[in-house]
Amino acid sequence: QVQLVESGGGLVQPGGSLRLSCAASGFFMESHTVGWFRQAPGKQREGVSSINSSNSTLYVDSVKGRFTISRDNAKNTVYLQMNNLKPEDTAVYYCATGYSNYLHLNQYGYDYWGQGTRVTVSS
Repeated sequence: QVQLVESGGGLVQPGGSLRLSCAASGFFMESHTVGWFRQAPGKQREGVSSINSSNSTLYVDSVKGRFTISRDNAKNTVYLQMNNLKPEDTAVYYCATGYSNYLHLNQYGYDYWGQGTRVTVSS
């Protein structure tokens, strides 16, 4: 049974930082692309960042220069370091993976999803 568990969300002030983690069990992510997505209240889910097995990365324009995705294959975990957070980053953040190694942010290309972790950026 494949399980993805996100952690690290919380309440942070604008300009602050958080590091999200996505730990997998039942599936080795090191050979596959892992993506981070987010869904803000009243909005559709959007892709934030992804990383493939070669550690190539992709970011949506709104987070470039602020977010960094990385992976620790020994821990079967992918991270999303989020710096200089803005109120518009408030959302539930999900990680996802699957059998593709294609670098993309199309949610329909991912097979397994976590339950999400909430990030709130507010003063």
